[in-house]
This record gives sequence, structure tokens and C-alpha cells, in this order.
Amino acid sequence: MRMIVSFIALVLSLAGNAQVTKVSLQASGLTCSMCSNAINKSLKSLGFVDQVRSNIKTSTFEVTFHQDSDIDFYKMKKKVEDAGFFVSKFIATINFTNVQVKGKGPVAIGNKSLLFINIKDQVLNGETSVRIVNKGFLSSKEYKKNPIPSPEEKNVYYAIL
Repeated sequence: MRMIVSFIALVLSLAGNAQVTKVSLQASGLTCSMCSNAINKSLKSLGFVDQVRSNIKTSTFEVTFHQDSDIDFYKMKKKVEDAGFFVSKFIATINFTNVQVKGKGPVAIGNKSLLFINIKDQVLNGETSVRIVNKGFLSSKEYKKNPIPSPEEKNVYYAIL
């Protein structure tokens, strides 16, 4: 199974390309500016992170990256958890260039694969917001309503447009 997913991801990556330009994540459990500051510092410690802008009112963090960086969503989630909080929403803005999406087939983005849920066959072009819905990337209440099985491989993410 792993070889098949890798092969499909390779074929799809040759047809077009995509790059993550920013991530907007919402954290749960924040009560003050010190909480926000803890997450901000934690995310900034990742080598691929360029800037973090926080909004205390909405508990959101806009994260931009150094160009051509290998961005790891799981490391970002872990940094939020290491600061003592949880991710309740995770939206990646991805710049797609002629990327064909077919059914449940994976779409390669660097070393990551996106498995889209409930998507029609289409070609993605331009900046598109993609919500990651793996366990730990949305609130536990929301996950209980629509549980998504965890992928067998790291860097495989279930996503919705």
C-alpha cells in the first residue's frame, strides 16, 4: 500500500506542483496573552517558520514560512501541544499550479500527500485554502462527529476544500 501511495503521489507531482504559503491555526484552551505568547514562541522555534502573527481574540495564529522550506504540519501541531494547548482548526493556504485532483487519490506537496475528502475531479490553480482534518488538527468535539481514520504513513493528511 505504501509503495502505491508513493507512486501515485510521484506521478501527480510531475503533472503540476504545489507549495504551502501559510498556515492559519486555531488553538483551544487559551485564556490570556501569556498563553498566546507561549504558542507564538513555540512555533517560531521551528526552523521552517518565518513569521507568526497571533490574534488573541480568536486564538488564531497566521504562520508564514521561509521560501523553499520543508514544512511539517505534525511538528507544528506538536509545538502547540508542547506549549500546553491543542489545535482546534488547521488551514493551509497552498499555491497550486495545474494540479489534477481525481477522487480520493493523493496530491503530493513536497514530502506531504493530501487525500481530499468529498471532492470532484478538477484541476487546482492558484492559492487555495485547504482544511486538514486528521485527528489532532481539529477540535475533539468536531472529530467525534466525523472521525477520519489516521493514515498509516506520516505526512499523509486528509483534507477538505
